[in-house]
Formats: sequence, C-alpha cells, structure tokens
Amino acid sequence: MMPLTMLNSGEDAAIKRIGGKDEAKRFLEKLGFTVGEKVKIVSSNHGNVIVQVKASRVAVSKGIANKIMV
Repeated sequence: MMPLTMLNSGEDAAIKRIGGKDEAKRFLEKLGFTVGEKVKIVSSNHGNVIVQVKASRVAVSKGIANKIMV
C-alpha cells in the first residue's frame, strides 16, 4: 500500500484506504473516491494531482492525495 502521489502519470490502481478527518473522507466520497474504486493519474505538478475517477477528472492537492492509499 502506498499514497496516491507515488503513482506516475498514466498509472492506475485501486483505492485501498482513505485517511484523514471524517469531513475530508465524506468530501472525497462525494467526488467518487471510495475503497475499491480504480483511479488513474492524469498528471501531477507542484501543487495538485489530476486524477481520473469513474468518468470524471478531479484535481486534488498533494496533501489530500497523500491520504488516499492505493
């Protein structure tokens, strides 16, 4: 298990665990980040990670992406 930020662009993986406060977990769940869901890194720059989850592309901060374990 490793944080989402460790994946390179184009790589995909399944979410195994989401850490953080309950409020952050609920927010991510509403965006489609749930345990078992496949995610793919579209791109990563200095402050954000763009992730494809379900049929959407979502930008999340590296701090949040570090709480998503794949």
